[in-house]
Amino acid sequence: MYRYRAHPWHGIDLGPNVPQEVRTFIEIVPTDTVKYEVDKISGYLSIDRPQKYSNIVPALYGFLPRTYCGTHVAELTNIATNRTDIEGDKDPLDICVLTEKDVTHGDIIVKTRPIGGLRLLDHNQADDKIIAVLLDDVIYSHYRDIKELPDKVVARLVHYFTTYKDLPTDKTQRMQLIDIYGAEIAYDVIDRSIKDYETEVEHLIHED
Repeated sequence: MYRYRAHPWHGIDLGPNVPQEVRTFIEIVPTDTVKYEVDKISGYLSIDRPQKYSNIVPALYGFLPRTYCGTHVAELTNIATNRTDIEGDKDPLDICVLTEKDVTHGDIIVKTRPIGGLRLLDHNQADDKIIAVLLDDVIYSHYRDIKELPDKVVARLVHYFTTYKDLPTDKTQRMQLIDIYGAEIAYDVIDRSIKDYETEVEHLIHED
């Protein structure tokens, strides 16, 4: 029996069928009027910032436990942009989960199937967003690759993630879309983020 709450980043297992199926920690849902983010030290949800403008997350949003966007994840963005100076954003791998259900709050674990992703560049940092579907969802669970989604669903995801960090006074978009990729590349990104966690994060936890 567990006596203590597991840390969402370090204490939750991704599941037995990685990367085709992954357990996901959800921080934010579309009805949230503030942006919640897991505090990396305590593991509790904290308020990152109020949603000042009309950008509403279009699906469940969170991260994959025991992952990290470091050297191996950034390598793919460097290759895609023909650069060598891009780094990982030093956070767990972000994931957006499509479901027809109205999930009313975050701080939950859901079982998902990755179907693709958005390769985004935030200044000089790789900031991939894995796109997944909720397992056994009535509407979305039959999708296996992002190319099967309706174009308007993909456009909504792209619009949100390329504008949600912008201010009305900004003259250029902060988030640059580099690529939209399918399930097989998403699996590679996930595997790389697990490797980054094992090589760049896990030993620091054991030292503490």
